[in-house]
Amino acid sequence: MTDYNQFKKQILELTGIDLNAYKERQMKRRINTLSAKYGFQDYEAFFQDLKRNTEHRKQFMNYLTINVSEFYRNPAQWQTLETKILPELIRGSYGTLKIWSAACSTGDEPYTIIMLLKEKFPEVKVRLTATDLDDKVIAYAREGCYSRKSIAGLPKEYVDRYFVKQPNGMYQISKEIINCVDFRQHNLLADRYDTSYDLIVCRNVLIYFTEEAKLEVFKRFHTSLKPGGYLFIGSTEQILQAREIHFEPKYSFFYKKNPL
Repeated sequence: MTDYNQFKKQILELTGIDLNAYKERQMKRRINTLSAKYGFQDYEAFFQDLKRNTEHRKQFMNYLTINVSEFYRNPAQWQTLETKILPELIRGSYGTLKIWSAACSTGDEPYTIIMLLKEKFPEVKVRLTATDLDDKVIAYAREGCYSRKSIAGLPKEYVDRYFVKQPNGMYQISKEIINCVDFRQHNLLADRYDTSYDLIVCRNVLIYFTEEAKLEVFKRFHTSLKPGGYLFIGSTEQILQAREIHFEPKYSFFYKKNPL
C-alpha cells in the first residue's frame, strides 16, 4: 500500500475525520486490515470504494473507534468520584449536575454514574449527555442489555436493583436508568463542545491520539467545564502539561479546572 498521506486528506474531506490526530502505526494497521477484508490492495482503490459505498463508509467510520468499556472499571477511581469529587461538585451545584461522558462506547460509564448518583445522592438532579463517534455503540448503549462479564465489577446491590436477567443470559438495565442518559453521536476532533459542565468523563480513549491532538482535546475540555469542574480520565492516561493549560491535578486521574 502506498500514499497514506493522500488517503488521510481524502478521508478528512469525505468524512470529517482527521486521521492525523491518531497514532499512525496503530491506525494504519486497523485501516489496512479493513481494506484487505474488502479485497483492496491500495489506498486509492479503498477510498474510491468508501466514496461509492455508503455502508462500507459507515462501517469504516465505526471501525476507527476502539470500544473497550465495562461497568465500574477501576473501582478505586469510582470510590474517589463518590467520596471526594461528587460531594464537592454537589455543594456548588444548587442541586443539579451537568455531566458529559465523552467517547462513552457501549454506555457502561454513563450508566454507572447514574446508578452511583441514585444510590448515594438521590436528592441530586442530573443532566447527563453521553457521546461517541460510533453510531453502532450508541445504538447498543440505548438498548442497555449487557453480558455478565460487562457488569461483573459492579457492586451486587446495583446489579440486583437495576438489572433484570434475560432468558438468554444477558442483563437488561432498567428504563429508570436508560431514561437518565441522552446519547448522541459526536466527533471529539471536529464537532463543537457544549459548555458549563460540572464533570467530564473521558477514559482510555485519548491514548490512541497523538500528543498534539490530546493537548487540543484537553484544552477544549477545560473550556467546556465550569470553574471548579473536574475532568476524569483513564488509568493509562495523564495530562503532561496540566498546569500550563490551567488544570490542577487533585486526585489520581482527576483534574480540576482552574480559572484562566
